[in-house]
This record gives sequence, C-alpha cells and structure tokens, in this order.
Amino acid sequence: MPQVVARAWVPVPPTLAFAVSQTTGEVRLRWDPFIRAQHLLDAERPGKDVRTETRSRVGPVGGFRMVSRYVSYRPPTSVGMTMEEGPWFFASFGGGWRFDPETRDGVEGTLATWKYTYAVRPRLLRPVAEPIGQRLLGREIAARIEAFRRACADPAVVAAAS
Repeated sequence: MPQVVARAWVPVPPTLAFAVSQTTGEVRLRWDPFIRAQHLLDAERPGKDVRTETRSRVGPVGGFRMVSRYVSYRPPTSVGMTMEEGPWFFASFGGGWRFDPETRDGVEGTLATWKYTYAVRPRLLRPVAEPIGQRLLGREIAARIEAFRRACADPAVVAAAS
C-alpha cells in the first residue's frame, strides 16, 4: 500500500507538540488547513477506540466525510487512527503521528512524523490512481504539518493546548 510521510521539527517539548496536534473545535480550525469540521463521536476527549467524524476542506460541497477510530493513543509519543467510513475511493486509510524529542542547535524540541497509508478502489484503477493520490495526499499532508509547525508557535493555540 502507498504511504505518505511528512516531518516537521518544532521548538516545543513532545508533551506540548502532542497536545497541539490533538486540539479540537475552534482551536483546531484555527490551525489545521485540512479540516472544515471535526468532532468526537464517542467521548468528549480523544482516546483509544474513540471515533472522530471529519469533513475536509477539499472535495464536493461540504468536503469529504470520514469517520475514523483511534487505534492507539499514547501521549506524548504517538497516536494512530484507521478509517471506518470514508470517501468511496478509499478501500482503506490509516495514519500515525509520532512525536520524538530532538535537540537542534542546542534547542530542545520535537520531531513530528506523520505517516498515512491507503489503498484506492476500484482495484483496477490502483496503478493510475495511487500515483495521483501520492501527489495530492502528499501535498495536503505537507501543508498540514507545516500548519502544525506554525501552530506550535501560535500563542493562542499553545495556550489552549497547555
């Protein structure tokens, strides 16, 4: 299955980087360019086995809809999700975000690595559709992790995540 990977270093500790990544509501909409709307379905806070409904900013009117489930939730190091319902063109979709401590030029921070794995349908179109998906999804994820990097320096987002 194809995989898209994006990385960003942020000058904040993993606990804060993780917390920023898990913000919800208006705070999340402030920084995340991918999301049009998002809410938890089974709980008031993210956690293992909690489902999330997300509408993207891309796609037909209202954006694409996906229901995903947290398959792992390990603050402050990692989180993983898998699609339960989603756009017709995904046979499967999952992602994992890691937050590793890393010092650069004497500054303690976090290397965030976001990986997404997917398969498209129908199977017959995979040889053509998956390379297109690599470019499109790759561009979206790169923009999203760059926005996350900026969010880790945004006083309003940091305050809400702290």
